[in-house]
Amino acid sequence: MTVLKGCVVLSHGMGSSPQATKVSALAAVADAHGWRTLRPDYRDLDMQGLAAAAAPRLARLIEAIPGDGPCVLVGSSFGAFISGLASLQRPVGGLFLLATPPLIPDYAHPFAMREGVPACFVHGWRDDLCPVEAVFNIARPYRAELLLLDDDHRLSAKVEIIATCFDRFLARLDA
Repeated sequence: MTVLKGCVVLSHGMGSSPQATKVSALAAVADAHGWRTLRPDYRDLDMQGLAAAAAPRLARLIEAIPGDGPCVLVGSSFGAFISGLASLQRPVGGLFLLATPPLIPDYAHPFAMREGVPACFVHGWRDDLCPVEAVFNIARPYRAELLLLDDDHRLSAKVEIIATCFDRFLARLDA
């Protein structure tokens, strides 16, 4: 019988799904490390638009975080934004965030995350939705790890590199 280390909750971006390529690749990495994975589905909420979906997405993510052990939050774009906010309300063991926006237009709260949580931000140099300068400003106060890749907002050309980075991130948490 395999003993699970905890849970990795993977939050997809707007216009994506729990079965998306990046989410699936990162779930496979978590599985290989012995973590249970959860992939909340936000597609029904996203039909409301960004600002209207933010609070319900956050509530759904917080509800999905199990209370029975360590939890790592992984998010892409809108999923990264809400993962950071969720860390303010629930204790988490780590944050792995892709293409993180600094804010959601017309939503009252900018990106924030709990101090002291191990975090890694992955961002594309050619991200036209979330400029690279914004991720510097997000990561700087937390002294978080930051990986910049020659890719756009979707980061779809660098899935293998992202998976390798996540593998190393989980290995550090496991240590």
